[in-house]
Amino acid sequence: MSVQEEGKPLAGRVAVITGASRGIGEAAAEHLAGLGATVAVFARRADRLGELVARIEKDGGSALAVTVDVTDAAAVQAAAERVQAELGGADLLFNNAGIMLPAPVEERATEQWQHQIDLNITGLMNAIGAFTPQLGAAGAERGVADLINTSSIAAQNIFPNFAVYSGTKAYVSHLSRHLRAELGPKNVRVSAIEPGIVGTELQSHVTDEGALEWLDGSKQTMEWLTPDDVAQAVGFIATQPPRVNFQQVTIMPTAQTS
Repeated sequence: MSVQEEGKPLAGRVAVITGASRGIGEAAAEHLAGLGATVAVFARRADRLGELVARIEKDGGSALAVTVDVTDAAAVQAAAERVQAELGGADLLFNNAGIMLPAPVEERATEQWQHQIDLNITGLMNAIGAFTPQLGAAGAERGVADLINTSSIAAQNIFPNFAVYSGTKAYVSHLSRHLRAELGPKNVRVSAIEPGIVGTELQSHVTDEGALEWLDGSKQTMEWLTPDDVAQAVGFIATQPPRVNFQQVTIMPTAQTS
């Protein structure tokens, strides 16, 4: 019986997931492991990563926990070297670490601005810089590798008080388009996933009253996406034939209109 027939289309692949201690990253790690990938889960919270690895291994999967802050470029590079040494290198990077801190620009919440830029942009670039050599090597050897970045519908649509967050996600989406053109000829597929509202820990970090009111109202009028909904999309992208690259995937709650 082939690997595909056994339902393990990612067997033999090594997937790195950032922001894996919660939400979409956690769900993606479990889903990709279920598809047969060995997963290296990155986050700052060692306890949560340990629990995640234990669940994956209990279900028959293989996982490596790496405690790292993606805003620390040297730490991310060291983590990438560990993945190379212990797992033979990554052929899938799911960049998912991020934060959402909406506020009116007039409030000049500069620390929140910087936090979003540091994590959503600089952290993303640190991971891309550290793992692109491994992805390129996998593309040359296996004929396919994947770089999948979590963006947001906020990269496309307009939400008052979300300007800085939306700007960081617009960066992610546009960067992904450019990287697809750069890395595609090297057999590295690049995709941006743009979810609408997903029920994750992100909302718990929001302090702006206007944004909280909007989020609470939306929860009363629609069923939000779950982290597993997005994780399923990540698995779908990664299991396509090597010739197929979904450049941009937008996932919306059915009732969300903007």
